[in-house]
Amino acid sequence: MKPLFSLLFTFFILSTTAQEVTIYKNQEGESHLAGKFPVEYLQQDSTYRQWFNKNYAEFTVEKGNDKWKKALKNTQVDIYLGTWCGDSQKWVPSFLKLWDELGLDRKQLSFTALYDGEEKYKQGPNEEEKGKKIHRVPTFIFNNNGEEYARIVETPRNDLKTDLAQIALGYPSEPNYRAATYLLDLFEENSMTDIYKDANTHLNEVYHLVGKSGELHTLGRVLMSSNRVDQGLLVLQFNTIINPYTPSVLNRYGNALAEKGQKETAISTFEKVLQIEPEDENALAQLKKLKEN
Repeated sequence: MKPLFSLLFTFFILSTTAQEVTIYKNQEGESHLAGKFPVEYLQQDSTYRQWFNKNYAEFTVEKGNDKWKKALKNTQVDIYLGTWCGDSQKWVPSFLKLWDELGLDRKQLSFTALYDGEEKYKQGPNEEEKGKKIHRVPTFIFNNNGEEYARIVETPRNDLKTDLAQIALGYPSEPNYRAATYLLDLFEENSMTDIYKDANTHLNEVYHLVGKSGELHTLGRVLMSSNRVDQGLLVLQFNTIINPYTPSVLNRYGNALAEKGQKETAISTFEKVLQIEPEDENALAQLKKLKEN
């Protein structure tokens, strides 16, 4: 298989420290960061500084009673992002601007960039995201004494300052993507055997929590690319049950089945796509390949 990205290595020297930064080229030939890096790299490197500094400058912080910020003095925030991701490009500079305006210490923040592309989708070069339940970027994880107590997933639930104040005061809003969160918690706490025994109950719960089809689509993609195959297939199957007439949802499930050698179910799934969209290119191509083998 042709790799979807190639790795390059560069060094970024800060005034007081030296930190190696990993850069890769994705399938489109764009250069992006992967792994841990100093945020000053985004501010100063010509590849990233245009969008970073623009969004930092444009974010405005309303003045008010900010005494709650004292509660964040011992908080560590681990920030996972994609330099290829529009939401990361908007909300990471905005978060840093708010943090700076509140007079909080940047040393409390750590930044980790994740890959795009199918091969290591939303993963770090050293599995930095492993066990962190990352399925959307940016994700801001708030820790105190090594224990997570809040997170912001992709975008604020209210506005950024309100969300941060609620976290500081101990009343964080529930993060976005409740169905994905439910499933990730489920996979962490239960075996797949037990989950399948009560699959209809879990499906019903997901149905009432899920937003758009993209929520499960993305989660399934993340799980499949990190070799959590049984979990990924279940998520994608749930998505086809909830969205049975959406070709992109059926195609994603069919592609995953074909990749994992589940030929007959894959064929049946692609045939459903063609009942809805007879000229669907992916379904036609996949069916031809599957029936030839």
